[in-house]
Formats: sequence, C-alpha cells, structure tokens
Amino acid sequence: MNIGRAALCAALSLTTFCGEAQVSFGHPEKFNDGWLFNLDNIEESSRPEFADSTWRTLNLPHDWSIEGTYSPDLASGTGYLPGGIGWYRKHFTYTPTPGLEKTYIYFEGVYNRSEVYLNGHLLGKRPSGYASFMYDLTPYLKEGDNVLSVKADHSRYADSRYYTGSGIYRDVWLVKAPASHIAQWGVGFETVAVKGKKATVKGNVAIENPAKGMEVSMSLINADGKCVASAKKRASADNSLTMTVPDVKLWSLENPYLYTLRTEVTRDGKVVDSSDIPVGIRTLAFNPNTGFALNGKNMKVKGVCIHHDAGALGAVVPEEVWERRLRNLKNLGVNALRMSHNPQAPVVYDIADRIGLLIMDEASDEWEFPKRKWIKGWNKGTPGFDGTYDFFEEWIDRDVADMVRRDRNHPSVFLWSIGNEVDYPNDPYSHSVLDGEDSGISQPMYGGYNPEAPDAMRIGEIAKRLTKVVKSIDTSRPTTGALAGVVMSNETAYPEAVDVVGYNYTEDRYDQDHKTYPDRVIYGSENRSDYEAWKAVRDKDFIFGQFIWTGIDYLGESGAWPSRGLYTGLLDFTGNPKPRGMFRASLWSETPVTYIGTYPKPRHGDWLSIDAWDSWNYEPDEMIRVVCYTNSPKARLLLDGKEVGAVKPMDDASGIIHWDIPFSPGKLTAEGIGNDGNVESKYDITTSGRPFAIQASSDKTSFTKPGEVAHVTIEIVDENGVPVKLADNEIRVNVKGGELLGLEAGDNSDMGNYRDNRQRVFRGRLLAYVRTDNPAEPMTITLTSPLLRPATLTIK
Repeated sequence: MNIGRAALCAALSLTTFCGEAQVSFGHPEKFNDGWLFNLDNIEESSRPEFADSTWRTLNLPHDWSIEGTYSPDLASGTGYLPGGIGWYRKHFTYTPTPGLEKTYIYFEGVYNRSEVYLNGHLLGKRPSGYASFMYDLTPYLKEGDNVLSVKADHSRYADSRYYTGSGIYRDVWLVKAPASHIAQWGVGFETVAVKGKKATVKGNVAIENPAKGMEVSMSLINADGKCVASAKKRASADNSLTMTVPDVKLWSLENPYLYTLRTEVTRDGKVVDSSDIPVGIRTLAFNPNTGFALNGKNMKVKGVCIHHDAGALGAVVPEEVWERRLRNLKNLGVNALRMSHNPQAPVVYDIADRIGLLIMDEASDEWEFPKRKWIKGWNKGTPGFDGTYDFFEEWIDRDVADMVRRDRNHPSVFLWSIGNEVDYPNDPYSHSVLDGEDSGISQPMYGGYNPEAPDAMRIGEIAKRLTKVVKSIDTSRPTTGALAGVVMSNETAYPEAVDVVGYNYTEDRYDQDHKTYPDRVIYGSENRSDYEAWKAVRDKDFIFGQFIWTGIDYLGESGAWPSRGLYTGLLDFTGNPKPRGMFRASLWSETPVTYIGTYPKPRHGDWLSIDAWDSWNYEPDEMIRVVCYTNSPKARLLLDGKEVGAVKPMDDASGIIHWDIPFSPGKLTAEGIGNDGNVESKYDITTSGRPFAIQASSDKTSFTKPGEVAHVTIEIVDENGVPVKLADNEIRVNVKGGELLGLEAGDNSDMGNYRDNRQRVFRGRLLAYVRTDNPAEPMTITLTSPLLRPATLTIK
C-alpha cells in the first residue's frame, strides 16, 4: 500500500526516534564512560561478584598497546609495541522503560578475539578486531545492578603486518528498542537511476518481529529540512520501497550533497521505531576502455591507502583528528581513500560523505593461510606466522557481510574489496607459472613454484564465494580485490570473480593485460609515489586511477629498530603534508600549487628528490639543489627579490623543475608562472637564526561540547619570528582545564614516550592533542624549554 508523498511528508511532524549509532534503530546512547580495566588474564573477571576495586578506571575508547613501551624485543610488524590480554568491566544500573523491551550492546570495534559477558553469561565471541558487532542483553539483564565484562585477547601480538592496537578502541553504544524494531543495519539505500533532474531511489527495511497492522515508511528530506520524496507500505520482515526524487541534487566530490533518509515503523498511527540516516544520490559507471565515471562524468581516481592509527594516539583516533587529516589529504588533490586493509571506524566514512571523498572498503589482509609477519624489520630475518587465518573459515562470510551492511548507505563507498594481496606469490599460495622465465612479478616471490605450498587455484574459489556474499546484500557497487601477483592470479578464477581488478605495483602489466583481457576493468590498487606510476594512469584512458602507498605515515610495518612505522605517507604522523605530499599536490591539485625544497647538490649521479624539505640553512657558497614542485607550466627562483634561477618549463620526464645555486642567506622564493606570464602561486623559505622562542597556535579558539579535541601546533622561531626548521629542542607542555592526549613530532625513529608531557620537536615543530571535559572552563596550555622564551595559549 502506498500513500501520496504530500500526505506522508505532512506526517513527519510526529515524534521520531533519531539515533546516532551505526545500528540505526531504537534509542542508542554512548556507553563509554566509567569502565574498569585490568591488563591481566584473570578468567574470573567474567563473574559479576569478582573483586575489581583495584582496577584502573577509564573512559572508552582505549588502546593499551600505545600506552606500552617500544622495545626491540617486540615485533616490527606491529610497531615494536606490546599486546597481551586485557579485561574491561562496567557496572551499571538498569531500569525498565515501558515500550522498550529490548536492550542491546553495540561495539564498533574490539581488538581482538573478544568475549562479552553480562552478569557472568557469555553473550558471544567475535575474533575479528575490525568488525562491528552487537549482542542482545535482554535475556540476562536484571533490574538494578548489572556487570558487563569484556575480554580482549591480543596475546598473539605479532598477528598483523601493521599496527593494530589492543582493546575496546572504538565507541560502545547501549541501544534500547521495542520488541518490534528495525533490524541491525536493517536500512539500505541505493540510487536506481538518474534521468535529467529526476532520480529513482530504492530503500530496503528489515524488521525484527514485525507485528500485525504495522506499516513502514521512508521519506527523503533535503538539506533545508523539506521532504522531497516518500513511500509507505504494510510492514513485513523484509520491505522494499521505491521513491522518485524531483529536482535531484547529486552527491559529488565538489558538492557532497546529503539528504536524510527517515525510516519509520508505525502501528495505529504511532511511531514504534525509526531512524535517520544521511544518504547521497549518485551514479557509478566502470568501463574497461574509458575507466570510471561519477554521475556520468569520467574522472581519474587519485587515491591513497590509509591505516587506522594516528601515531602517538594509537588506534583511538578522535573525529577531529580524522577530519583534519582527511581535509589535508583532499587539499593535496586526493579524492579517494582505500581502507587498508580492513573496515575502519564509522566516523571515517561519515567525514568522507561530508567532505566529498570516495572510499574503497576492504574486508581483510589474510584469508585461510597465514602471511609472513616481520619481527626484526620489513623483509628482514625470520618472519612469524601468527594471524587471523585460524578463524577465516568460520567467520569470513559474516565479516564481509557485516562490512557491506554497515557501510552500504555511505555515498562515499564506491568499491567493495574482498581482500588485499592474498595472492602474494609463495606467501602462502604458489603456482607453476612462478617458474616462468619472466614472471613479471615485481614483488618478492620467495622462490619459484613450491608444490608443497597451498594451491593458488583456491584463491579463485574463495573469491567467488566472497563476491557472492557481497552481491547478496548490495549489487549497486562493484567488487574488487587488490592483487599482488597478477601473473599468478591470471592463471586462476580470481580476476574474473570480481567486477574490477586492482593491480598492486605492477604498472608494467597494464598494456599487456588490457590487450589480453579486453573486458577487464583495471586500476592501481596500491602504488608507489613515483612519477612514472602516476603517468601510467594519467596517460591511459583505460586505467581509472591509483591508490598511493600511503596517504599518512603509520605505526607498524616498521624497518629495523629504531623505527615506529612506515614513513612513506603524503602526510606525516602529525597529519601535516610532507614534501612528497606537496609533490603529489603538484600532480593532482586543481588549484595552483608551488613548493620548493632543498638539499646539497649530489656529488654522484644527478637525482631529483620528491622528499626535499623546505630548509634554507647551509654553509656559505655551498652548491645547493633547489627542487620545485608546481602545477604551473613554468617557474622561476628569487632570492630576496632578485632572480637566481631563470624561468624554466615543467619537465614532463621528472615532474620537477630544479636549479643548482650557491647558498646565500635570505628569503628564497619560487614563483609558479602561467602561460600568460602571470604568477599563479609562490612559496617562500627563509634562512633562520638560532632558536629563540616557542610559538603556539590552535585550530580552535573555543570549545562547544565535552570531549572536543583541539590540535595545538608548536613551533620554534628565531629572534625575528622565522621558523627554525633544524631545531630539535625538548618542549614541556602543561595543560590546565583539560587533558593532554599526546604529543607528536613526526619523527619515525624516536622510540620514546609519546604519552607524557615532554617531547622533542622534529624539524622545528610539534603537535599537541588536547581535550576538554568542560567547555565552559577555559583551557590554558603553557609551553616551556630551557633557554627559549616560553609561550602560553588559551582556548576559551
């Protein structure tokens, strides 16, 4: 049964229940405060009567690994940080609410192998550290006092190729709902078609325990709060509703327009359950010859891979930190993210929806057999083989399905990846093609064909299985996989099992495989930052994009000690652009970009670096190479306003303009010049004196809500206020009226304590993360260092 749009939209003035949790039903509220924690495996911790008065009190989210001490005796793969087994307990009082007979607990993520108990009763186990999951508390919930206990078992601390964190590191929600309610992730939304100014969209609603006489309705509300489309029908367990949207506004990277999808379950005219979900309307198209089109417009995907940590903060990354990082990436010209190699925190997808970034969602890094996990540095020594493979067969279908259900309403998500580098040659699968004279595989193969290793043909069968899981829930987006050994996988059913095929580091296969497999849609799913890898995308219509490894420096996958992580990011651990980030901006940004970096002129060879820092302090007359990254067609170099580097055109062989000049102190300026001779952009660096003072600034002048986080940038300057980029002074940070969450300078080789209030600047800078518990109270940050003029900053 359907009713008119006007009639249904008029009914929206009725009271609705709008929740913020990812479950999208009932009455959710955050359940983060007042937990107890103990880093020890005491099995009796699940019992309600267990004595926990000596346990540490904390608020979630929490990552105990980042609180540990870096040690060369721990695994490089997980960042030389510890794991272990930890228990969390929360005492809470339950009072029944009429009409809300059901109570659930929802975890956005627990690393890993979690067990959840209520009043001593096991609610369930979830081995994946990245899956979001929910349990029904109702059968064991008592009126009055209750105890919720959670075990996180990360005793296999070297179980990943990158840093994972440990514990309940994402938000937890308590959800109260009526007996009949919208199911967990039970609302789905997709664009069916866009023709002219009209769009056809479809919604799906799954209802738990639907009762006789219930109706379900969907309404689409625009950004002005006006209902623009609606549909209604009698409710069943599974419901499908179609709506036509007039004068549609499409979600795009330039204008990420979001509607609100309001879903209501009613009975006798009264709302029983409801949800409000942000959604976007857009079309996706993939073609083996012309690449990818968003809303009918062909474009190149300029993507980066990202992991889920934030350096000093570990796996607990506040929304403000994620938003600053993603906006900084977008300012470099990045338009897409790859969730490497697992579903990430829900807030990351929310931000991408809001600011206009595409997302390739990814299920896992490992399938049925373990990969090598490096212990003493990447590709060094003898690897370990702990991992997630032992629960693959039992859990992978559900993990993939839950990823799709949880994230399917995000317009930013445009690809579902079923796995990363599961076809790495001999790690673990092998095939006789590896004995060929020219395998064409650029990554380590660990020898030729190994008949004792698992048969690579199994990869194709698993890929078919996981693709089927995805398609059973969502057919509006293609499936993909990130292939490490394309030559080997071409001998299997893997590439044909997915809709779009990702190539990791094998740009030299693009032309050959496009000719051999003309119906295959190909892109770079993981690529180096070098210019040639980008030209392989830029100059080929049939390659729709690439994902650079990596967008942001991350913990783990470390080199030999001392090394916290991998230092290949466009942004450093602080979330600020590195030189290679500015080089990428010169290739990808749509706005004028000019940057200069310097280093002594090479004595051997004639190399041009994409990692040149912007420092202008050298010995007098020392020959210095100045490299310019710009998207202008020409550039020139000035020192104190006088030309010291003649106008040069962009060199398409390297993507870099450069000059070799003798050092002389002053203000060095590069100007990016357009074809009309006008300056389009410029960049200055100035010779500094000795460190003299501390300067500080914040990205917030005031706080508006409890728990809000600000970034405080700390910089060392000379007597004239010029940044001293060679400074390494130690800064002491004292915060009054708030909490210091961590200090991050971005130095990958500093294996010290990032959780205390002292830290050395790196390249003259330091970032402090501060949080308020009471926005009505001013926060004062005092910064001191021996022999430097101190600084004080107040956030009101």
